[in-house]
Amino acid sequence: MSKIKYINLALAVSVALLLMPVLACSSDSEPETVSVKLALDWYPNSNHLGLYIAQSKGYFADENLDVELYTPVDPSTVLQTVGAGQDDFGISYQPDVLMARAQGVPVVSVAGIVQHPLNSVMALKSSGIERPSDLVGKKVGYPGLPTDEPLLETMLKADGANGLGDVELVRVGFNLAESLISGTVDAVVGAYWTHESILLENLGHPVNILKVQDWGVPDYYELVLVVSEKYIEEQSDVIERFTRALSKGFADAISDPQAGVNILIDASNEEVDRAIEGPGADLLVPLWKTNEANFGVQTSARWVDFASWMQETGLLSQEVDASKAFTDKFIK
Repeated sequence: MSKIKYINLALAVSVALLLMPVLACSSDSEPETVSVKLALDWYPNSNHLGLYIAQSKGYFADENLDVELYTPVDPSTVLQTVGAGQDDFGISYQPDVLMARAQGVPVVSVAGIVQHPLNSVMALKSSGIERPSDLVGKKVGYPGLPTDEPLLETMLKADGANGLGDVELVRVGFNLAESLISGTVDAVVGAYWTHESILLENLGHPVNILKVQDWGVPDYYELVLVVSEKYIEEQSDVIERFTRALSKGFADAISDPQAGVNILIDASNEEVDRAIEGPGADLLVPLWKTNEANFGVQTSARWVDFASWMQETGLLSQEVDASKAFTDKFIK
């Protein structure tokens, strides 16, 4: 081999060796694209703005995630499908997560999306009902969810009433607004003050709202992002990437909620009522990020206190270790 060829070969080898770490770093820094499914808790609405913003603006794509958002035929099955691995992520509620874990469903909340309850007792302003004790002797409609009666009873007792025996319960399903307008009931429990109150106001029926946490019910996270215990063990990197993109989406929603509503309307295959979701988004802004906590943050005290209340009211079939029902390691 000539001296010149030897020198050229040596240079080529040296350059290749120098480039190897660079190429390796480049390969390592670009995670593979992962397809994930997220099951919504209900049809697309203002509670979900951050999800649709992250999808529309490419925040999920930036994290090499191909995300499918969908509403199950029966949204009440979200925790079961997530726990069984049929869905990777799901949107649910703190009370439901605790009840599911009491039944052995291995689901964990990885982000608190809505930091305070949306559930409430609601009555038309014309009824004169302004506090729980005003419900004594009245008809109260409820959807039939496990939490309806314990919430109402706690509120009644907090205001000096004896409890559910002081009211007449009427099961109205989810026809909460209709039952108030028709006079079928005097008040309802289970209505979201970021949704039904706006619907009723738009129909010319302003309401009084009694928030559950103002009347003896421990504060809790309404909407939470859930995964399975197995998914945390096997796909923690995917969860971290997902929550990072989600946080960006909700940061945009907090900054400009009405732009988020536009994205929701454009992206959703289902009908979205701007007259409800627009005002609803404005009401949700201080619940996505509060004075006490940034978006997604969860505390052990909130989980433990609410689990204790659920135990006392008989909502939990057995004692649950609330500290294992959530993790804060994915929210930065």
